[in-house]
Amino acid sequence: MAEEAKAAAPEGGQGSSGGKPIILYALVLINMLVVAGVGFMVYSSRQKDIENAKAVEKAATGMVEGEHGEGGHGEEHAEEAEDFVGKMIPLETFLVNLSGNRGNKVLKVNMELETEGERIAEEIDKRKPQIRDIIIILLSSKTYAQLSSTEGKDFLRDEIRDTVNAFLTKGKIKRVHFTEFIFN
Repeated sequence: MAEEAKAAAPEGGQGSSGGKPIILYALVLINMLVVAGVGFMVYSSRQKDIENAKAVEKAATGMVEGEHGEGGHGEEHAEEAEDFVGKMIPLETFLVNLSGNRGNKVLKVNMELETEGERIAEEIDKRKPQIRDIIIILLSSKTYAQLSSTEGKDFLRDEIRDTVNAFLTKGKIKRVHFTEFIFN
């Protein structure tokens, strides 16, 4: 009787401890699948945002060409327009605290606005305080993580251009060029 009890005890002990690693492996596998699924969702969302930004830029470029009566000349004209460098308007240095860092991260940015024509350049000169205010608000609302990647900087360029263009009346900013971009 005592021998039967000893023989039965190890079998029961092995059966319960043998099941725990299988459950642990199953939980680890499920966890990895969930993390991979979330990563895929974030990646696909980011790709959609990039595609939407490109579509908006393409539409905006088409609208600007259409306003000047230059649209419809084909792809050769579009390539020439992209190669053309307009008048560059430098802005003073921007020095802002980044969001979410309690003043620990400071961003220093110098930029120039590329425009087409003298009328828009005059309007920008007259409205520089408004433009600087908008850009300072935009820059200070960003985090280090948002601006540390190339995509983040490209998105910021487009955001600055689109925001400033929204209130300009005599023309549009073609591109924003960063001449200095330093985190401290």
